[in-house]
Amino acid sequence: MTTDNSPLYLIDGTAYVYRAYHSTNLTTTLGEPTGAVYGVANMLNRIMREHDPEYLVVVFDAKGKTFRHDLYEEYKANRPPMPDDLRPQNEQIKELVVAMGIKSISITGVEADDVIGTLAVAASNAGVATFISSSDKDLTQLVNERITIIDDMRGTEMGPTQVKEKFGVRPDQIIDFLALVGDTSDNIPGVPLVGLKTAAKWLTEYDSIDRIIEIADTLPGKTGENFRNAIPQLYLARELVSLKLDVDVGLDLNDFRIGLPKTDELREIYTRLEFNSLLRSLDADKPQEETPLKYSSIMDQASLDSLVSRIRDCGFVAFDTETTGLDIRVDSLVGISLSLKEREAYYIPLAHRYLGAPQQLAQTDVLTAIKTIMEDRNIAKIAHNIKFDAGVLSKVGIDIAGPIYDTMVESYVLNSSAVPQHSLDKLALKYLDTTTTKYEDIVGKGKHQITFDLVDIDEATNYAAEDADIALRLHNTFWSRIEPEPHLCDVFRNIDMPLAPVLMRVEDNGVRLDEGALRAQSAELQTRIQEIEDEIYQRSGCTFNLSSPKQIREVLFDHLGLTASRKTSSGQMSTSESVLKELAEHHEVPKLLLEHRSLFKLKSTYTDKLPLLINPKSGRVHTSFNQAVASTGRLSSTDPNLQNIPIRTAEGKRIREAFIADPGSNLISIDYSQIELRLMAHLSRDPGLLNAFERGEDVHRFTASEVFGCAVEEVTPDQRRHAKAINFGLMYGMSAYGLSQNLQIEVGQAQQYIDQYFTRYPSVSEFMENARVQARELMYVDTIFGRRVYLPDIKANHYGRRQHSERAAINAPLQGSAADIMKLAMIEVDRWLTDSDVSARMILQVHDELVLEAPLDETDTVLDNVKAIMENAAKLAVPLDADAAVGANWAEAHD
Repeated sequence: MTTDNSPLYLIDGTAYVYRAYHSTNLTTTLGEPTGAVYGVANMLNRIMREHDPEYLVVVFDAKGKTFRHDLYEEYKANRPPMPDDLRPQNEQIKELVVAMGIKSISITGVEADDVIGTLAVAASNAGVATFISSSDKDLTQLVNERITIIDDMRGTEMGPTQVKEKFGVRPDQIIDFLALVGDTSDNIPGVPLVGLKTAAKWLTEYDSIDRIIEIADTLPGKTGENFRNAIPQLYLARELVSLKLDVDVGLDLNDFRIGLPKTDELREIYTRLEFNSLLRSLDADKPQEETPLKYSSIMDQASLDSLVSRIRDCGFVAFDTETTGLDIRVDSLVGISLSLKEREAYYIPLAHRYLGAPQQLAQTDVLTAIKTIMEDRNIAKIAHNIKFDAGVLSKVGIDIAGPIYDTMVESYVLNSSAVPQHSLDKLALKYLDTTTTKYEDIVGKGKHQITFDLVDIDEATNYAAEDADIALRLHNTFWSRIEPEPHLCDVFRNIDMPLAPVLMRVEDNGVRLDEGALRAQSAELQTRIQEIEDEIYQRSGCTFNLSSPKQIREVLFDHLGLTASRKTSSGQMSTSESVLKELAEHHEVPKLLLEHRSLFKLKSTYTDKLPLLINPKSGRVHTSFNQAVASTGRLSSTDPNLQNIPIRTAEGKRIREAFIADPGSNLISIDYSQIELRLMAHLSRDPGLLNAFERGEDVHRFTASEVFGCAVEEVTPDQRRHAKAINFGLMYGMSAYGLSQNLQIEVGQAQQYIDQYFTRYPSVSEFMENARVQARELMYVDTIFGRRVYLPDIKANHYGRRQHSERAAINAPLQGSAADIMKLAMIEVDRWLTDSDVSARMILQVHDELVLEAPLDETDTVLDNVKAIMENAAKLAVPLDADAAVGANWAEAHD
């Protein structure tokens, strides 16, 4: 017992670990996963802050099997192993607990719940109130007048009354309750068809399993039959769910008195794992409470003038715009937020129009004042996703100038894979340990959602000002890390940041579509899709839902008797595309299913959808180019995605035919030729590849002659195809098995091809191995321009994830360098278009291809100049080459 009868707090450490792991996705700037450690630190700090306990212990599951596995071999057989990215965090969490001055225990042969149960009962018997922090329902069997289950994350406590309310049974009936319903997560069998309600009803009426067994013959129907059949296993189930309450813990409860935190150790942990707010909380010289937020609205001219003056004096401003929607070509400006000091920001409402909205400053007066700031080249501008905000302001006559810092781009340059999509909310949580207000919290969701101009100005002020403030705080955090790194600084200043306004202009230009052609193609596709469906039903002898993997499995594997080479994670036969391709060699139905999927995707994604996305004002489709998605630096395209339109199929080519030039204009497509192979030659400095490119050889034909030992002119089309697969496959780390699948040859023959390739190009093999070594040592690889691509799984225990990272270590420098070259080319093309007298414009960028639209009389000039710019965008050990074509539509221009 405790010497002063203070309450004892028992923490289910294993539950904390998994709860934190699944709720918080964080990594360090080097890509090390830290979300579970951060979550557990916050949960423990919350317990300490809200309950101020004197006695507390964290209980973890020990490694290895427990006595329950001896009772039942299949116990927890369905549980997956601990995730690879959680394993190192698990050890760090235990290190953290010790540094916090908290005792932790784990005992071999039993589970954490058994240890918690033993301690809770011992304390309760000694008259000590005990609080168990866990969401595990098994622990509710312990609840009594002195033992309470608490869940601080949900703010709930569960005593005897609450247990009865939640489960419909008393705490002393929980063991029988759990035995009846079973537990799929622990693989404990229950009674089939007996759920929570039936179990609670029976126990309320008969009190225990023993009594139910006595009257089992009177239980009616299938449920009664199931119970009678399950009786032999019920005793085992009850033993499995019963907590062991006599574990030899070997400690007195007084050993759980909380000690003083080891500040130096905590500081080292927080610094290493980049927990900034937790680190700040250790600084005894700073007040525990952060500086209060100062967010206010600007409602009069004097306040606006004063703010503008202050911005001029400090030489920078973080800003954000609020609009009625996310389409800058349709939606309108509602307000502007500005920040020039951390935790202080201002919102200028311009067009709030709800009933009772106060008088706002005249929009023309505000925009005039804002224009003087935004167009001042001596004032730095900071924003998150500045491409959007700059586009909004451009529509009201304000063109941003001066040094520009986009925190989304800064985060991406610092670590492209640190967080998904590099959203403001995710970055605030990761780098500032701040949970921001979500847009939906202000405007609502679904049919009840309102536009921002209907939001109360006070609410709008807190939301909008926070965005500007967070942008400033993120910039200060990011730039302090980027500026000391010359290569990262160069990538930001010379590539990614100058590209943002270029992309804004490309998006604004948009592309013209032949709406009629797309609708006609939709009708033709629908006819062919229906024909395929009819043929599938005829050949399979039944009708079924072609969109249902379950029904497809039943038809292919049960009805038609086919066998898949792979299964899903749940053990079902796979119906993936690769499996269907294999099956298509043996039966016509899988072949037809593949065609059906392909055509259905084309129709739903492109021919049906694209006409709906034509902007009513411009009459064109405007995609959005995303700079902060692909880890290698490649741009992606959304709303619509124009980078995945098939080019090798007749149907895909017809879709491209619907991308047309304005009357009196041409589309010009200029595409880098084999740029990644050229980069392989540049990075590996392999003499064979260098010579082939210097001589202007067909590299695939040249490789075929080297691998197959014949003269270049004697290479057959089949040999060239094989050589092309080798060239591109090895850049993606393709194994002999992968090559054999690609070429439909034996694995041994594929390995011979690879061995022969490396014999002819030894420096390529050396480059690939060096890339893997660098990745394992540094956890990242670099492009030729210094862009850093982190590979956090390069040392993972999981074979598949480690292999994926090893392949990425080879490909990322190639693909990333190619992406950087294209970005540099786009910047120079945009500069030339702006400075020259031509009226041509860039309208699309797809992988290694740039598409422009030019008047007929400018076509030759634009083609020659843009081709030259692209071929001189970087100086490599081999020449860059770009293929150019012209046509009235995209398909013609790409041929």
